[in-house]
Amino acid sequence: MKKIILKIIGMHCGSCAAIIQKALDGKKGIANVNINIANEKGYVEYDETIYSTKKIIGFIKEAGYEAEIFDEKNEKNNTAKKVNRARKIFFFSLVLTLPLVYLAMGEMLALPSLDISEKTNLFSQLAFTIFVMTINFRIYHSGIKAIFRLKPNMDTLIALGTSVSFIYSLVILYLFVSSGDLLTHVYFEGIGMILTFIALGKYLENKTKGATSSAIRKLMKLQASYATLLKNNEEIKIPATDVKINDILVVKAGEKIPTDAVIIEGRTTIDESAITGESMPVEKNIKDEVIGGTINQGGRIVIKALRVGADTMLAQIIKTVEDALSQKAPIQKMVDQVSYYFVPTVILISLISLGIWLLLGQSLSFSLTILVSVLVIACPCALGLATPTAIMMGTGVAANRGILIKNPEVLEKATEVDTVVFDKTGTLTEGKPEVVDISAFNVPEEKLIKIAYSLASHSNHPLSQALVNFAKKKKSPKVELNKIEEFDGRGMKAFCKSHGTRLLLGNEKLLKQENIKIYDEQIETINSFARKGQTPILIAHGENLFGIIGIMDRPREEAKSVVEILKKSGKEVILLTGDKKEVAQTIAKELGIDDFIAEVIPQEKHAHIKDLQKKGKKVVMVGDGINDAPALVQADIGIAIGGGTDIAIEAGDIVLTNTDLQNIPRAIEISNYTFKKIKQNLFWAFIYNTISIPLAAGGLYLTLGILLSPPIAAAAMAFSSVSVVTNSLIMKYRKF
Repeated sequence: MKKIILKIIGMHCGSCAAIIQKALDGKKGIANVNINIANEKGYVEYDETIYSTKKIIGFIKEAGYEAEIFDEKNEKNNTAKKVNRARKIFFFSLVLTLPLVYLAMGEMLALPSLDISEKTNLFSQLAFTIFVMTINFRIYHSGIKAIFRLKPNMDTLIALGTSVSFIYSLVILYLFVSSGDLLTHVYFEGIGMILTFIALGKYLENKTKGATSSAIRKLMKLQASYATLLKNNEEIKIPATDVKINDILVVKAGEKIPTDAVIIEGRTTIDESAITGESMPVEKNIKDEVIGGTINQGGRIVIKALRVGADTMLAQIIKTVEDALSQKAPIQKMVDQVSYYFVPTVILISLISLGIWLLLGQSLSFSLTILVSVLVIACPCALGLATPTAIMMGTGVAANRGILIKNPEVLEKATEVDTVVFDKTGTLTEGKPEVVDISAFNVPEEKLIKIAYSLASHSNHPLSQALVNFAKKKKSPKVELNKIEEFDGRGMKAFCKSHGTRLLLGNEKLLKQENIKIYDEQIETINSFARKGQTPILIAHGENLFGIIGIMDRPREEAKSVVEILKKSGKEVILLTGDKKEVAQTIAKELGIDDFIAEVIPQEKHAHIKDLQKKGKKVVMVGDGINDAPALVQADIGIAIGGGTDIAIEAGDIVLTNTDLQNIPRAIEISNYTFKKIKQNLFWAFIYNTISIPLAAGGLYLTLGILLSPPIAAAAMAFSSVSVVTNSLIMKYRKF
């Protein structure tokens, strides 16, 4: 399947988006479509053996719109041009409408009267109206074209309403010229005011929409534009895009790190706040990795490029945020259906309203006012913008805090979660296990360490690495091994190459599997290690248990307060670990966790999540994103904790770019708040249309004598979409 991002041209409202969505949805070979009105992009995933990109664009053209492959480089300029064009249309519409209103309503507004004939006045109004309509020609071009395609949109409503008013006013003007009597009021000033209010609304909408889509542009700005290549002791400036893996680069104080790299010379502090959300600068020394797009605040460093282009952490973050926007929240599907039928329904309501008022004996002028008011007050824009603008702001706010929300479905699920399950090692703990205790059974401690070192050096497990580091500090020797086996969640087995003795390194499960007898006093020693929060590692030689090494991975400083925050918010917190029951109990008690599941091998973690779900719980699983991948996928929401540039970007629905546990309740809070904004926006959009359309149709005229004029209807429509976008925009000012 191929994924493309298209820039959609000529899409002005939620109905437009729904029409394009309908044109692509359901076609064989097109797997996923999201037409996003907020950023005017189309995200399409399709089988390239069936369709070409040109064919996909062709489907959009058949629906009445233009499309092209999205180019991020031109996007900023295009957005600025669009806002500038909308501002000019509004300005010139206003300049021409003000004299038009003066001519039509000057006397009513007690303004100084003009010494001109009524005929001159009316023809002047006509001229100004034609100018305003010409400036807003795009509305008529888009709206009338949509009628001929039988796919009306918001522009159709405006074009129909103002055209009916214009034709009616022309007829009245013709009769006036013929008879000399002005039979009824003309609507030239109403047309001007409608188009001016629409132009103002479009200008404000474009401006605020640009602000909601600033998250990705902000991330794009983080990318360095150049790099300083060190070649033959000479510093050469090159474009950052030309950097290759293993290139040696120089970064001076105040400069951006051009790509993901490792420091090979110098020491410094790095501002990583824009990537990880970490506000304090991070100290970096030789062999430490640095992230492209972060800022060198200290001295000159020399780095070696590790990842370039699309493989860098920043590129992965940008892709993750963009991918989130390419998907639809479940609630959006209902909105799409409403938007698709919205405009035809409004046209039908306007015609029915016209007919009813004529049958009730009202004049054609009165009835046409009703028709025009209904057409111009209806707002599919507010419906179309409600969900995507909130998602864009929510994912952007989260990304700026080092939280990557990969799927908008998470926003809805976050409101339902009641249980948070934590992996222990590397999640609640620092991920830096170290040897803290040794107990040898009738053998020299050095021999115990030598066996452990020999086995552990063949494993990448964090506990094995702790043993290796400890043995190296002790300058322990190793023995050569063969027939090496590693058992997930249990340990390792091998045979000594010189005399063939079986050697074991692991937990009680491994020793039971290998039929090694563990005596009562040895079990008591194992349990005493566990009660102190240490993970007991057992070492066996032949048929005998030689001793135990206690390894501890200390809880993170913020772990206890995070557990407290989650519990206060009504969440049940559970510890899930492969450690012994006694170790889990000690850690859980220290952190204030009431429930734990211990002695679980990695393959079983997802089954325990499944069991919790069967009990009706909505589960968040928090893990390191690698060993916990099956559990993260099984959970209702999987949160993968990243570790600098080693972030497991593919795991989980939410990825944290740093290891700060405070981001877990923060991620849930942002998700909840974003979905709350979506519901607020949709409520406003629905309630606005539910109230305004009957009001425009004259619903209060018979009882209260209230009749909505078309210009007021246009102003209400223009500001309804602006209010929805503004409500989303407010999100960036909230402190999480």
